[in-house]
Amino acid sequence: MKQILIAMLLFTVGAVNAQSVKSIIEAADKKEPITLTYKTIDSVSLDMTIHYPENFKKRKKYPTIIFFFGGGWNGGTVKQFLPQAEYLASRGMIAVRADYRVKSRHKTTPYESVADAKSAIRFLRKHAKTLNVHPKKIVASGGSAGGHLAAATANCPTLDEPDEDLSISSKPNATVLFNPVFDNGPDGFQNERMGERWREISPAHNITAEAPPTIVFLGKEDHLIPVSIAENYKAKMDEAGARCELFLYDEAGHGFFNNYKYDGKFYTLTVREMDQFLKSLKYLKGEPEL
Repeated sequence: MKQILIAMLLFTVGAVNAQSVKSIIEAADKKEPITLTYKTIDSVSLDMTIHYPENFKKRKKYPTIIFFFGGGWNGGTVKQFLPQAEYLASRGMIAVRADYRVKSRHKTTPYESVADAKSAIRFLRKHAKTLNVHPKKIVASGGSAGGHLAAATANCPTLDEPDEDLSISSKPNATVLFNPVFDNGPDGFQNERMGERWREISPAHNITAEAPPTIVFLGKEDHLIPVSIAENYKAKMDEAGARCELFLYDEAGHGFFNNYKYDGKFYTLTVREMDQFLKSLKYLKGEPEL
């Protein structure tokens, strides 16, 4: 689908112009994706692209999923989850693809990336009525570093922008994680990059009974995220009494879920399982369309 840039909403963090958001959304043709700026900080504007269901009804609240791209917190593009976003919009959800700060473009660290992810979810909740978002049915998703962001919004209690309205939760109600970075501890991923604060940003070290329902997809040949890390994450979730489903795939490496050298095999498999998971939460109805 062709993307339409509706407007650039320039505001400082914590000072969102709700009327501007409302005016833009009401004027938009929701048959096409809508792009809004959800955050401006240090002269950097961060956008999210919103895909509405094909049979959109303006008085209805929709379960919503927000995708964060991968790229090691160094780079990446919101195009990564375009197929998944379009699919879920066709199934009746609102699907959002969010930009965030990365090292190559903004000279930032993973800590700023997590703060942006939390800001994006908080934006959806703050403007839930205007955006037709169901505020209690928000799913965070992503791949690799983007999967880390989704898991961090779910588990890590700090790292919010200090001048945002923290009374509005940035925690998703469920997570869908594609070969995610779970563990930033001494034996985990890029611990040296996280520094002394690594425990604060490591999802695996912040799991509690309040962790939202989670589904995880990982290739057994992933050279960055060992299977043992994912199994340990699931074990911690199980121990805490939180729901966690783990799907492991033979002959699949990092980024396998969108890698079409496999003729789309793993894209189809993971999207079907994602669909069934969201259906189990009553966010979707009917059978998968793949």
